[in-house]
Amino acid sequence: MSGHSKWNNIKKRKEATDGAKAKIFTKMAREIAVAVKEGGGDPDSNGKLRDCIAKAKANNVPNDNIDRVIKKAVGSKDSNEYEDIIYEGYGPAGVAVIVESLTDNRNRTAGDVRHYFDKCGGNLGQNGCVSFMFERKGVIAIEDESIDEEKLMEDCFEAGAADFDYEDGVAEIYTDPNKLGKVRAALEKKGYTFSSAEVEYVPSTYTKIDDAELKDKMNRLLDMLEDNDDVQNVWHNWDSDEE
Repeated sequence: MSGHSKWNNIKKRKEATDGAKAKIFTKMAREIAVAVKEGGGDPDSNGKLRDCIAKAKANNVPNDNIDRVIKKAVGSKDSNEYEDIIYEGYGPAGVAVIVESLTDNRNRTAGDVRHYFDKCGGNLGQNGCVSFMFERKGVIAIEDESIDEEKLMEDCFEAGAADFDYEDGVAEIYTDPNKLGKVRAALEKKGYTFSSAEVEYVPSTYTKIDDAELKDKMNRLLDMLEDNDDVQNVWHNWDSDEE
């Protein structure tokens, strides 16, 4: 799931091929399973699981799939321990890239991620080398051209949102990362449905790529990262609206 909180990235995700959807389902299943092992299989008492379920639903994972993963994780004696590891680096043309992974073999994942950056003309850096250019925010997207913008904005701030943006039938609601679940739940009770709802790395500045070859390399880097089962999310500051 890659992007920089721009709607075109969310649309690309929703228009994914069947193969890409299968990858998304696999990644979501891993997140849900880890959440269950950490806090149990009841989303009412496990906030992390509740957020994972909402994220899976926003990515069009069927309810039956979600229920099966939870039941399997509750009864599983699998000893695999997954680690959350963040990688940071620069892609072609100096685009800042943050890679979130969930891995049971950090050496394998680090080697794969480094290889992708090297192959596409970028370089993997140290922790902190690009994260200062991003801010972690809860981001909720609602796509509905018939929605009442003023009413939605009022409902969002009443629910505890920090900021609100509406353009071309798409609302992006920003929250404190720790309040995402609370704001999402409050809006759900008011009848809203979401195209995306998760904590994201939102860039403070964006980088354009004018060279066609570098654009191809950047797209290839994102594709390679997305295709890796250990990679959960990829965030970047490429201003690719012209694509």
